[in-house]
Amino acid sequence: MTANTGGARERRARRLVRIGAGAGYSGDRIEPAVELAEHGKLDYLVFECLAERTIAIAQQAKRKDPQLGYDPLLEARMRAVLPVAMRNGVRIVSNMGAANPYAAAQKTAQIARALGLNGLKIAAVSGDDVLDLVLQGEFRFEESGDAVAAYRERIVSANAYLGAAPIVAALDAGADIVLTGRVADPSLFTAPLIHEFGWRMDDWTTLGQATVVGHLLECAGQVTGGYFADPGYKDVPNLARLGFPIGEVAEDGSVTITKVPHTGGRVSAATCKEQLLYEIHDPSRYLQPDVVADFTEVEVMEEATDRVRVTGGRGTERTQTLKVSVAYVDGFIGEGQISYGGPGAVARARLALDIVRERLALTGVDASELRFDLIGVDSLYGETAGAERNESYEVRVRVAGRTATAEEALRVGNEVETLYTNGPAGGGGVTKSTREVLAVQSVLLPRADAKPAFTFVEA
Repeated sequence: MTANTGGARERRARRLVRIGAGAGYSGDRIEPAVELAEHGKLDYLVFECLAERTIAIAQQAKRKDPQLGYDPLLEARMRAVLPVAMRNGVRIVSNMGAANPYAAAQKTAQIARALGLNGLKIAAVSGDDVLDLVLQGEFRFEESGDAVAAYRERIVSANAYLGAAPIVAALDAGADIVLTGRVADPSLFTAPLIHEFGWRMDDWTTLGQATVVGHLLECAGQVTGGYFADPGYKDVPNLARLGFPIGEVAEDGSVTITKVPHTGGRVSAATCKEQLLYEIHDPSRYLQPDVVADFTEVEVMEEATDRVRVTGGRGTERTQTLKVSVAYVDGFIGEGQISYGGPGAVARARLALDIVRERLALTGVDASELRFDLIGVDSLYGETAGAERNESYEVRVRVAGRTATAEEALRVGNEVETLYTNGPAGGGGVTKSTREVLAVQSVLLPRADAKPAFTFVEA
């Protein structure tokens, strides 16, 4: 069974493409994507699953097992969505390939065969892993100015933000499913539009509006009211059944954001405006690998309930460099928590912090940073804001420290645990943890140095 790729001619004739957002991050819900594939009348379903550090974690998994390194939910998502997506002629684009797109494509082909979906063309996009180039070059981090060479022994990964071009090439070659590594989030949505409408890769105005489309859809449930919701101020119905968004895109790039009618959530001018500004530093120069987008003349208009039309995105010529996220080990975090409740809970919790602070000094724990927080009292806004409230009847102590080694980090949590029997009274529910810290900085790589490509795996 294969996807209805012949339907592309029909879509070109009516000049409207429907794209659904099946995920806004790696651990997102699965059932809204199935709902989109079943009821969304989609042409494409896009899963956006990578954050800055996600791919570094995936690279570590790949080093332990060369057959891993893709999104941990890839198998569950594909088993759930492939049958209905292929039945309805929905093509899939996703960065769930993470650090290992080819292995992700192989796993997807295996799943497809097990489901009786033979003959699918699954493309794996490569070229974003530029670790060797970064290690061999004389780069400096954009954020700190430090020489990358000084971090050489700690670097885990270096991945360039590719644009839409290799996805477009794979779709042009008939791919039913395209799995990538690090691709700019909006490009996952821009690529199907370029393929369907035949836009030029230097049509900066249209690509700027297409970036608006991608940016609105990339975080899935955020634009349908999820991250927007604030009871009594910004009410959103039926959040437990939140539906993910659909973009109905015309040939000029204009888009109507909507959702499956029976799902929860809300699409309004306000939800779209909030998402439009999300993570945008300069709305007039939103730097993307495909275009420098300009959002300053975007217009948002409610057409009907849960239907919002967005137009006016523009763009200028893309830069000659690509952003590369370089992840490196930056020490370890040791953490311990304990709760106190009842009369005098806050006073006992403050005494607990004082005890741990002194104990860490007495035992010589070597920490470059330490935090001593009372969750629910001062952990977010400091002691001044906490003092203005009535005293809490329950509070949770948290002590965290950054250290150079895992062994040293473990000592932080151990000292919190000893409060059980060494006072103050009434502590309970201790947890402790030690974790490696992966930090991320950026370098700029000449665009010509990146060599994106795709490879087919057939089910």
